[in-house]
Amino acid sequence: MRAVLQRVTEASCQVDGQVTGKIATGFLVLLGIEDADTMEDLDWLAQKIVGMRVFADENDLMNKALADVNGEILLISQFTLFATTKKGNRPGFTRAARPDVAIPLYEKMIDKLSALLGKKIATGIFGADMKINLLNDGPVTIIIDTKNKE
Repeated sequence: MRAVLQRVTEASCQVDGQVTGKIATGFLVLLGIEDADTMEDLDWLAQKIVGMRVFADENDLMNKALADVNGEILLISQFTLFATTKKGNRPGFTRAARPDVAIPLYEKMIDKLSALLGKKIATGIFGADMKINLLNDGPVTIIIDTKNKE
């Protein structure tokens, strides 16, 4: 699994002009899932996301996690995070999991993040043409890949 975390002061997702998810302070998380991903990857990544200390403390140091700032998460499925770009100029997506594998893991990630954070997670719609609006804070953008745990 790969996740791109963007610290935001606001973010939202629209599908066909309808808002499917909206947050204030927190993380916009773009999540890519590949066939090799497991529940162990999901659990590890969810813990990393919720525990990531990149919010300012009273000394303006990145020392606080989501729970410390009453932060929220907008989770967006993003198969293009596994684009292969070695040949030519048209990316390939063979590493990205097919929907029958990806959707159950995406839904489990929603449940896991919600349980860890103690609140509902805002989402997009898996496989939809989504329009994402965000106000990146910092900017702070972190990339996490479960295949690079060490």
